[in-house]
Amino acid sequence: MEKEVLKEPNVTEELLAILRSPLAKEELREQLRDYHEKDIADAFEELTKEERQKLYGILGAEYISEIFAYLEEPDTYFAELNLESAAEVLSNMDSDDAVDVLEELDDDVQKQIVEMMDEESSRDVQLILSYEDDEIGSIMTTNFIQIHYTLTIRQAMKELVRQAGENDNISILYAVDDGNRFYGAMDLKDLIIARDGTKLEDLISTSFPTVRDHDKISECLEQIKDYAENSIPVLSEEGFIIGVITAQDIVEVVDDELGDDYAKLAGLTAEEDLNENTFMSMKKRLPWLIALLFLGIMVSSVIGIFESVVAVLPIVICFQSLICGMAGNVGTQSLAVTIRVLMDEELTAGQKFGLAFKEMRVGFCNGLFLGSLAFVVLGLYNLLLKGQTVQMAFLISGCVGLALLAAMVISSLVGTLIPLFFHRIKVDPAVASGPLISTVNDLVAVVTYYGLAWLLLLKVFKLA
Repeated sequence: MEKEVLKEPNVTEELLAILRSPLAKEELREQLRDYHEKDIADAFEELTKEERQKLYGILGAEYISEIFAYLEEPDTYFAELNLESAAEVLSNMDSDDAVDVLEELDDDVQKQIVEMMDEESSRDVQLILSYEDDEIGSIMTTNFIQIHYTLTIRQAMKELVRQAGENDNISILYAVDDGNRFYGAMDLKDLIIARDGTKLEDLISTSFPTVRDHDKISECLEQIKDYAENSIPVLSEEGFIIGVITAQDIVEVVDDELGDDYAKLAGLTAEEDLNENTFMSMKKRLPWLIALLFLGIMVSSVIGIFESVVAVLPIVICFQSLICGMAGNVGTQSLAVTIRVLMDEELTAGQKFGLAFKEMRVGFCNGLFLGSLAFVVLGLYNLLLKGQTVQMAFLISGCVGLALLAAMVISSLVGTLIPLFFHRIKVDPAVASGPLISTVNDLVAVVTYYGLAWLLLLKVFKLA
């Protein structure tokens, strides 16, 4: 007798049924309270434009703002609202989320909406928009609780309740001094369990980590991640708290950094998405492809220099792809290790030298093993399948094995030194992309292989 397989409920279908039902406003909102805003956003994307426009008026700007915060492309749905409604929805969103939406809109539309937002929201949004994209201030939120460090426990709780109506980021509370400058921070749980007689100052950590609004994101990302706090205050040059960086902000930034690095490792100038047109995709790919074309021409030209080797010993060309492929693989491995290590901005020159030496050592050991294996396997291949003499078979396989060893050592060094060089001149080491390293190592492999074949097989052992 077959057992019935339990199926997980399809939340999107359930929500679509609710959203399309002729329920009264309050009853509809009551049913939606059982679902997370992310699930509602997923269902929203399945609705028609007419169905969504009907719901905008029923659910209200505040509820819509919570849903829009989870939409993949909120700017598409904002286009379905008139400017006044759009401004009202953005006013109810966290300032950083509102900025993310506004940055996707035309400059003229963006300016009009910002002017129509309520005064406080408009001020917060304009503050965040004033920072460069690579500065901490551009990803902060103004959603935080601020209290004076001299308050009593009871007064602090009262102030928390008052501010929580507008700011729901309450897991960490920030204290300020008499000059309204940052004094320290405390956990909400410490305030909740504190006795009435306890001094608030005793609960505050005055050495809490902070960042400055104009700090570069890339330079303090690791520091923020290491502290693993729910939020970290962003201070102005004068020491005032102007915003906070939340854990969610860090996750989004790391995700963006990984996407950019992945794109660079693939030889792209920037990350692509599915909605880009052909021209934009070409624009991102062509710069590196043009550079790699000329490097490829250089590789082909080098092979032309060794025409005499190929003409006399045509079999050597059969193993060119083996040498080039292994050199490229080793170089890419060293590149990945080096980029990961360079995330630590405090590396000393000695540590960088040690990294290069270690990669060469690993390349030598791997090359020695694989070169020896190639010597035996290719020697037997030439002897048994190609009908060569024992001397000829193993001299050629020995040349391949030796070239493999040399190419792997040099490629390991190249895969380490190129990103170190880029890092030294203040260029993102991820620019030393996989295609670049592979093409450079092809050049190294070709010179090494044909150079050894010419020297050993033709000049030393005179096989021709």
